[in-house]
Amino acid sequence: MVDVSGKAMSARTAVAKGRIKLQRKTIELISKDQIAKGNVFATARIAGIQAAKQTAQLIPLCHTLPLGVVKIDIVTSNEGAEVECTAQTVARTGVEMEALVGVTVALLTIYDMCKAIDKEMQLYDVHLIEKTKGAVAVSHYKTHRARAKENQRRVAQRSTATTNDSQIKRRS
Repeated sequence: MVDVSGKAMSARTAVAKGRIKLQRKTIELISKDQIAKGNVFATARIAGIQAAKQTAQLIPLCHTLPLGVVKIDIVTSNEGAEVECTAQTVARTGVEMEALVGVTVALLTIYDMCKAIDKEMQLYDVHLIEKTKGAVAVSHYKTHRARAKENQRRVAQRSTATTNDSQIKRRS
């Protein structure tokens, strides 16, 4: 596993997409909630979220991340469905593997739930769309000792400012 202990904590987001080719008949059955196994898209959303949370268990050497958000969006078209997974965390490493795992498992769930009626399904075009990294306010991650030192520094600065102000007044 790569050592990320020296990296700063930061807000991270990743968005991944993938597609599944479905027959029109399958899309109609999904939209009417007539698939024997149940509500396909609701189940796929839950499966994708659960999978994203288990990424470190599935991918060797992948860091365990505290996920703040995992969102699965599914949109149908005439050719099938597009699944998008957004994952967010505050950590020392990126969250793109979680987004990719989430979208892939959601697609696999759609496949599994529809395989009895659609023998021509195809999963394709799974890819990372974007990943972002933004600085997080350091104060959220400071230890008690670091906060105490910062408070002492602020008090010292105030004392210096007060001393300088009184010296200025005396000279006047």
